[in-house]
Amino acid sequence: MTRFIACLHLLAIYTHAATQADVIVYGATPGGFCASISAAREGASVILLEPTAHVGGVNTGGLCFSDSNQTVRSTVLGLFEEWHARIEKDYEKRGVALPYKVSEKDHKHWTYEPHVAAKITQEMLNEAKVKVLTKRALQSVSKDGTRITKLITSGGEFEAKVFIDGTYEGDLMAAAGVSWTIGREGRKEFGESLAGKQYPKKKMHMSGLDADGKALPFITTTDPGTDEEGDKNVMIYSFRLCVTKDSANRVPFPKPANYDPARFEIMRRYFAQEKRPHLLWDLYPLPGNKFDANNGIGKQFSMGLMGACNGWSEADEAGRAKIWEAHKQYTLEMHHFLSTDPAVPAAIREEYAQIGLCKDEFADYDHWSPQLYVREGRRMIGEYIVSQKDIMEEQKKDDAIIVSSFPIDSHDCQRVGTGKFVINEGTIMPLRVPGRQHGYAYHIPYRAITPKVAECSNLLVPVALSCTHVGFSSIRVEPTWMILGQSAGIAAAMSAKQNVAVQKLPYPALRERFLAQKQVLDLPILADLPPEPKGTISIDPKTLPGIVLDDTEAELKGEWSRSSNFKPHIGTGYLHDDKRGDGESVAVFRFKAPKPGKYDLRMAYSAHETRATKVPLTIESGGRTTLLTADQTKPLPAGEAFRSIGIVELDGGTMITLLNKETDGFVILDALQLLPFP
Repeated sequence: MTRFIACLHLLAIYTHAATQADVIVYGATPGGFCASISAAREGASVILLEPTAHVGGVNTGGLCFSDSNQTVRSTVLGLFEEWHARIEKDYEKRGVALPYKVSEKDHKHWTYEPHVAAKITQEMLNEAKVKVLTKRALQSVSKDGTRITKLITSGGEFEAKVFIDGTYEGDLMAAAGVSWTIGREGRKEFGESLAGKQYPKKKMHMSGLDADGKALPFITTTDPGTDEEGDKNVMIYSFRLCVTKDSANRVPFPKPANYDPARFEIMRRYFAQEKRPHLLWDLYPLPGNKFDANNGIGKQFSMGLMGACNGWSEADEAGRAKIWEAHKQYTLEMHHFLSTDPAVPAAIREEYAQIGLCKDEFADYDHWSPQLYVREGRRMIGEYIVSQKDIMEEQKKDDAIIVSSFPIDSHDCQRVGTGKFVINEGTIMPLRVPGRQHGYAYHIPYRAITPKVAECSNLLVPVALSCTHVGFSSIRVEPTWMILGQSAGIAAAMSAKQNVAVQKLPYPALRERFLAQKQVLDLPILADLPPEPKGTISIDPKTLPGIVLDDTEAELKGEWSRSSNFKPHIGTGYLHDDKRGDGESVAVFRFKAPKPGKYDLRMAYSAHETRATKVPLTIESGGRTTLLTADQTKPLPAGEAFRSIGIVELDGGTMITLLNKETDGFVILDALQLLPFP
């Protein structure tokens, strides 16, 4: 009997023995899986723990239109480049043409389907011999002084020499007693002009209150607080849905559980007062006749459920499940409203009615993305806090682990409603280097992913890293997180091998290994130059043949916004109408043709799927009136700055009028050119 009891005791010890590895990564986000792969490539044994059943975060959960286009692409290499290149190669092997292909020249997007992204992710993890364990939700953390010794999860206990928090929310960091914050700082805390409240130029001139003076549904507050002060709001969450209009692959949207049309009164008011309403979801084209449906930044209403994300990071598993479901039901309700409600313009109803889920995506989840797009969670208060000045003024760091350059770009944080107006607050529209189409290139220091040494000495935090909300608004994209994860994995493997605190690793040795894994650490030459002055010329109109009419020569009526983000453009930039299509933005050119005759009327614009397809132009000359339309979604001929839109006959004084009447996208006003024909 004694021997039997002893055997049972040994069995119990074996059953509860912790699984061990050199490095444990908690959270299989892109930052997490890249950390796992890079640590394994350095020779460490690695376990990747994921609290859910989904591996890959938003990169395999619906975000299929890579945020690589607005970065200095030559600095975004390493595992980010390898992962995307392998996806592209997978398509090439099957003879599938991608809608867009990234290149240093044109800065276009990489695009892919979720199931292809998931396939490549798993292949890379397998090749690195990373042990991936899902459904291991963190329950508690054991520490010995400043060192984490064990993670207790819903699926067992795990020990390692070094740990990495790869979660969007900073779960491991918080459980380990590391200092953190959430929400937005005030402007004085770090001297950030973009901190505090951020309002757009335009309000929706309609009441956000009901007959009793109470806020309508989807209004988050009637009192946003003072402009200079911060708050606990985080930027809006949503899903990145993979959708299609292809009937052969289309699955209808499920009906929402409890649809109440009264909840959408605020959107009815929007459609009633908006002269030219547009689609409220952003739809990015993907391979396989699919779209990546995203929350539209700067749009009054979109896929994100304003305010519902607050509390997500602090919630337990059950609390997050409730918030996740609230976002799903809102998305389903909104689609039902937009595709059926008579208050929605017929053309928009028809557009949404054509959209469905994809039969060949997320089959285990009824074709719905399992991953909520957590744009912002906790942020560590670590050895160094990255803020606005580090991005825009003091870009160089002596312990750089990545060159980042995504624009400072925050989605809305709250929707304010009064009896007179409704306004979304919190958006920081993409902030780029003046005169250039990319964000500031800057270093993120190693100190930003290390906790304070007195709090934890064997933990790295590459996703919920140490920065302000403004800093996070630039850092918060998957390309950046993937390379930060890669850096954390390399450092974790070195720390485990040398048995030293992560804060004590010598930077020269770290830098050597970063470069060996094909990362870029030197700021580009462009970033070392002073910012280009506002109004830098892309193509000087004086160098062009024929009659060239730049936007600066137009007589303008109504509202126009100036930009220089897309190049090339003619002169110092171009104008656009903010996609209003209300007929009130008018541009008139008056000139005299050097001699009577026929001319080829050509237009300069930046082609994009968001542009208007029928921009109306009226040409009045010699008593004749000619009407033309320009499709600004059509690409310009290779190597040319203009595209021909028609032949016109000129005789003496001429007036060309362009306006945005009933247009279905952004109207771009850059320049017109008239060349003798033939």
